[in-house]
Amino acid sequence: MRAFSTLSDQQLVQLFVNGETEALDVLVNRHKVRIYTSIYLLVKDKYLAEDIFQELFIKIIETLKAGKYKEENKFVVWAIRIAHNLCVDHFRKIKGKPPIKTLDGKDIFEVLRFNDPNAEENIVRRQTNDRIMKLVGQLPEEQREIIILRHFADLKFREISAVLNCSVNTALGRMRYALLNLRKMIEEQRVAI
Repeated sequence: MRAFSTLSDQQLVQLFVNGETEALDVLVNRHKVRIYTSIYLLVKDKYLAEDIFQELFIKIIETLKAGKYKEENKFVVWAIRIAHNLCVDHFRKIKGKPPIKTLDGKDIFEVLRFNDPNAEENIVRRQTNDRIMKLVGQLPEEQREIIILRHFADLKFREISAVLNCSVNTALGRMRYALLNLRKMIEEQRVAI
């Protein structure tokens, strides 16, 4: 598996299609944090995110084995687009909005971790992040998705437009409105950041 770690996503896809199952393990390990975090922040439930993550890789395996993968050098964008569609499908089925809290009542954004060894600064940062992320949770879905894909999945706007099936200008516009709305909510609610 170590030899595979230096290969590109496209090379790994080709190896998997040719029967090298370890290549898929490398792909999953390479991108699981970005993909899982994107799913989790959209559905706001750890167990549901895990289910969708597993369903995603079942779909990916089926697509690759069927020879239908055509997204050369864009594996992670393609995977996040499928994940996004699976999330949308889930919410269409239940016809409701995602809850803001997890099953155990914790704020979904507790997954954020800090590397700073200073405990006091960590607490202040976590509280600030919690406040901001609660505000992000109040944004309209399209704006919330843009924030999640840009800042947590670390996608570029052209990649976001591919995931959401919209133009780059639309994605940029949604981000602009999301930031304006966040700024307005911060002022209205007098959130200290």
